[in-house]
Amino acid sequence: MMPLTAREQEYLLHAIVGAHGIAARSDFFLWSQGPLQALLPHAVLVCAQLGGDGAVLRSEAWHSAVLDTGQLCVLQEQVAQLARAWRAAGQQARMIDQVLVHGNLAAGGGSLFALHATPMPGADAARQAYVLELLLPYLQLHWLALPDSLPPRTIAAPRAASARELEILRWVSIGKSNEEVGLILGISGWTVKSHLQRIYKLLGVSNRTQAVTRGMALRLIGHHS
Repeated sequence: MMPLTAREQEYLLHAIVGAHGIAARSDFFLWSQGPLQALLPHAVLVCAQLGGDGAVLRSEAWHSAVLDTGQLCVLQEQVAQLARAWRAAGQQARMIDQVLVHGNLAAGGGSLFALHATPMPGADAARQAYVLELLLPYLQLHWLALPDSLPPRTIAAPRAASARELEILRWVSIGKSNEEVGLILGISGWTVKSHLQRIYKLLGVSNRTQAVTRGMALRLIGHHS
């Protein structure tokens, strides 16, 4: 067992709690771009369903950037190769060709998850693999439960957020209370709460955690390390 930092523990709890709110494909997309992204930064998440022999039965890519048909075909071909390499390596969470991979395979089939990311100097591959191992049950449970329908898409906000709304959302994303944000910005906690209510309405959410998750998915705010 590898000890996690306080920040990693916080993000992990956020990811686990957030996963239980997944009820639709849009929820899974936002979760992958928010809590999962905060723990395991990635450009593309490829999810694959495996048969009992480990062969890929179906796969899909979750991403915020626009990918053309050729790029998607390459990802689909690569996931089959990654599945074979993962099985050959003992079915352990690991980095394979700069892709973080883990899954679960039993006699009746299983799943595989591949996180494609730009190599980061100083990144601890073993640590990332451990975090993916912890999150695997939630990835598998909630992705396999999704209906097979339209591919995921980026959800856009109905209007642009104001500079003050974005500023407040950024402070909230790092754990600041209404009172703390008010002190930082020179406004009252009540005014901060009023701004947050408008942010909730704008993003179509009902609480702070959902607002931060959707804000990250829409790239209104960044991810913190």
